[in-house]
Amino acid sequence: MTRWCVVPISALTAVMALATPAGAEPDAPATPAIEAVRVVPLPPELDPGFYNPPAEVVAATAPGAVIKARQVNVANFGIIPLNVDAWQVSYRSNDSRDEPIAAVATLIKPRGTAANPRKLLSVQIAEDSTQGYCSPSYALQHLSVSTFVGQIVAPAEFLFAQAALQRGEAVVIPDHQGPNSAYAAGPLGGRITLDGIRAATSFAPLEVGADSPVAMYGYSGGSMPTMHAAELHKTYAPELNIVGAASGGTGADLGAALLMANNQATSGLVFGAVTGLAREYPEFDALLDQKLNPLGQVLRAVKAPLCVQYQTALLPFLNITGLINSPDPLREPAVQAMLEDTRLGKTLPDMPLFIWHSQWDEILPLAAANQMVDTYCKDPAAQVTYTRDGASEHVVAEVVGGPAALMWLFDRLDGVAAPQGCSTTDMPTMLGTPGELDMIAKTLGETVASFFGKPIGAA
Repeated sequence: MTRWCVVPISALTAVMALATPAGAEPDAPATPAIEAVRVVPLPPELDPGFYNPPAEVVAATAPGAVIKARQVNVANFGIIPLNVDAWQVSYRSNDSRDEPIAAVATLIKPRGTAANPRKLLSVQIAEDSTQGYCSPSYALQHLSVSTFVGQIVAPAEFLFAQAALQRGEAVVIPDHQGPNSAYAAGPLGGRITLDGIRAATSFAPLEVGADSPVAMYGYSGGSMPTMHAAELHKTYAPELNIVGAASGGTGADLGAALLMANNQATSGLVFGAVTGLAREYPEFDALLDQKLNPLGQVLRAVKAPLCVQYQTALLPFLNITGLINSPDPLREPAVQAMLEDTRLGKTLPDMPLFIWHSQWDEILPLAAANQMVDTYCKDPAAQVTYTRDGASEHVVAEVVGGPAALMWLFDRLDGVAAPQGCSTTDMPTMLGTPGELDMIAKTLGETVASFFGKPIGAA
């Protein structure tokens, strides 16, 4: 039986007082009653009431408006509780066809009350999986089993989010793959990310004002929702005060990524993306139903329930294109339409960008990132800082480049103007970025201290 924490009436009253700010208009959307913490969290598959509210409720809700909210306990690697305030919110978003869907995000802030509205960092963690129990909202909770069943990326990348919490800022982490775990569906993730920011800025207990500066961070599987959100911002959510976006190991062209992975060690990971994309693109799904050969159909079924670690490890060196009965799978109309919809670089984001990539990336091609940057920089209004790291591969590039990206974002949040124009720098290693080693040492020190219960970033 699921047990629930007992919350004093006075505490609930205080939360409800926060949920209805003084001076709010009578018809303003109110934060729903906040549910108490569950001692043992449930994965989305066993928690449909929160993750999948009735379709008519979702359709009647504005994009970004909160439908349900509850307190959660977040932890490092599911084991070590973090001394912060945290909630999950279920909210309305839209899929890539602009049809209403439900989405979920995790909201986190330091304990205590901020003197001013908090700044906000939206962190798009690389889910890279095709099942709900692999999502960040479940994986980041205390006593989640995700870390032990293949979702190692989410708890590892959570450490980057903690750098913002240590500065006193709030963090929103969306489940950007949506209710069907549509891995690699970037336009879907971009909408969910922007609506997650809307939900965070309207959720009174998080103490982020509607006009507070917002920054976005994403790497690899998190780069796609981040950059699609950046490109969509001016048309989809122009009211959000997004002051910068940082994207590393960017999946700018999924066709190029598939060709790079074909017959290589990373083909298992990329085949997972093929499965995920079919969940968002019905014509592509129909193509796979019709033309995926028997081995491909078996692999599609066997790999679907797996998180990223096992998606990658199960049967690498696949000939992915050879699994599709077509003379040239990438020229199939359904494939071309999907690849065009997910391709980045179609429009210049209306915010400064920090982009970095390993020169030896074995998963997401450097050439595609170069092309995306070149396309942006044809516009004289572009503000792009692009760094190519020479002493890394895909995973190491986040370790050495992520701190530099965060420092750049923190400057934007603090109101420091980004450099004008575009710059491209080839570095032996991004560890040489001025101030990065000091930042890493401080962040790791605070993280270790948090293992012993120290409040993070408290006022």
